[in-house]
Amino acid sequence: MHAIIAKTQLSPNVTRLDVCAPRIAEIRQAGQFVIVRRGEGAERIPLTIADSDPVAGTIALVIQAVGKSTRELVALEPGQAIQDIAGPLGHPTEVIRQGHALCIGGGVGTAVAHPIAQALSRGGVQVTSIIGGRSKEWVIFETELRQLGAVVVCTDDGSYGRKGFVTQAAAELLAAGGIGIVYAVGPVPMMRAVAALTRPAGVRTIVSLNPLMVDGTGMCGGCRVNVGGKVFFACVDGPEFDGHAVDFDLLADRQTTYREFEQTANSCGADGCRVGLNHR
Repeated sequence: MHAIIAKTQLSPNVTRLDVCAPRIAEIRQAGQFVIVRRGEGAERIPLTIADSDPVAGTIALVIQAVGKSTRELVALEPGQAIQDIAGPLGHPTEVIRQGHALCIGGGVGTAVAHPIAQALSRGGVQVTSIIGGRSKEWVIFETELRQLGAVVVCTDDGSYGRKGFVTQAAAELLAAGGIGIVYAVGPVPMMRAVAALTRPAGVRTIVSLNPLMVDGTGMCGGCRVNVGGKVFFACVDGPEFDGHAVDFDLLADRQTTYREFEQTANSCGADGCRVGLNHR
C-alpha cells in the first residue's frame, strides 16, 4: 500500500497527490511513468511522475479527473492509500547537455514537461518554458518551472499572461533563434501543431505520447503508435518520440477507441461496472 502524504488541487479538474513510493522516488528519471491501481478490481492507470523527493520517499502524481477511475483516484485523501504503484516504466527523456531547450506544456501536459525541464536545468542547459491553459485557473506548475528558467504563460481567453495558444509564443521564440531542441507535451492537436511549426525550421522536437495503455509492459499492444512508418509501443519504446515522425492522425483516432466504454462507465453507480480506460 502506498500512503497519500499530501493532496493539492492544481486546477478545476487536476489534482496532485504526493504518494509514498521510496524505491521509485530513488531511481526514477525524467519522462518515466508508473501504473497505478487504486484498489482490488480497479483499472490500471498510467501516470507520469511529475516530481519526486528521494529523501522523503515520495513521488508526485498529477491526475486529470476525466473518467470514472480517475475521479475515484482523486477522491482519495491524505492518510488513505493506493494499493499498487508499478514503476518506473518507459524510457527516460533524452536530455541534451548544452544549449537552449524549449519546453512546451499544454494543460495537464505541463506537469509532464516539468520533470523534463528539471533534468535539463540540473544538467546546465538553458531552459525556457511555454505553458498554456484555457484561463488563469487552468495554468499549473508555473511556480515550479520559474525556478528552472524563463516562463511564458498563455491563456486562451487572455485572463492571465498573453492571450493565445502556446504555438504562437513558440513561433516567436523560434524566429528569434538560439533554440536547439523542443520538448512538447499536451493534447494531440497541440503536439501536432508544434511539430508542424518546428519541422520547417529543422529544430529537433520530442513529444511525449499518451495513447491508451493497460499493462505498461508491451504485452497488450494497446498503446501502439506509428513513428517513421514503424510500429512502436509507447509504454516500452517511449513514451517520448521524434515529433516530426509521429503519425498524429492515427494517434488521434486511436484515442477514441474506448470512448463508448468510458461513457458507459461514467453512467454506472459507485459500485457499478469498471470498463472505461483512462490515461495520463
